[in-house]
Amino acid sequence: MSTPSPLLTVAEIRVHYGVIPALTNVSLEIMPGQILALIGANGAGKSTILRSISKLVPLSQGSIHFQGELISQLPPHQIARKGISHVPEGRGIFLNLTVEENLDLGAWAAQNPKTYDDDLATVFELFPRLAERRKQSAGTLSGGEQQMLALGRAWMSQPRLLLLDEPSLGLAPQFIERIFELIQDINRRGVTVLLVEQNALQALEIAHEAIVLETGKVVMKGNAQDLAKSDAIRRAYLGGEYL
Repeated sequence: MSTPSPLLTVAEIRVHYGVIPALTNVSLEIMPGQILALIGANGAGKSTILRSISKLVPLSQGSIHFQGELISQLPPHQIARKGISHVPEGRGIFLNLTVEENLDLGAWAAQNPKTYDDDLATVFELFPRLAERRKQSAGTLSGGEQQMLALGRAWMSQPRLLLLDEPSLGLAPQFIERIFELIQDINRRGVTVLLVEQNALQALEIAHEAIVLETGKVVMKGNAQDLAKSDAIRRAYLGGEYL
């Protein structure tokens, strides 16, 4: 039986903000169907990796391949059309548009527009609150509902790979657990997920593999459950209460 090829390969990338290095020789692979978690302290470079993949920041060095194709020279809109959807920290939804209008905008990158009705039905199945509020302005939604809308808009683009940046940030506790459940549900429906999350414990609980970053460098990688049991990881990122 042949070994499946990585969906995404990031090879020896470097990124600078001005003269300041943000990433140094970072490499990673994510296999189809995986959830890969990136964990580390603030400023470690986690979000920069996602921005590099979606070409929101340029590479100083290295390459990125998606489904075997070099994409690191493509502009952001072409990368989105390849099947990579980026949900940024802060969600990035349009507050003055309705829920349904935000979802419509997500569909512009869909490779098969004929499935729009089915995609919208799936969003409302995954996120019943959005169905109830489809004609409401997105600015009237709670933080948790806005995050659901950001995930729903990403689904409408028919992603093969979903880049999620801090999906639980600023949410009430009752929404955090639900958001992680929804990420797993989206993954079970065939979407590969690259997850950046400050809540390292919950990220490791749902991820298959994980990478630990420190000051723009990969310092550890492996099975997420094994990393969650590591004393060094628990002390550094999970807090003493988990030891």
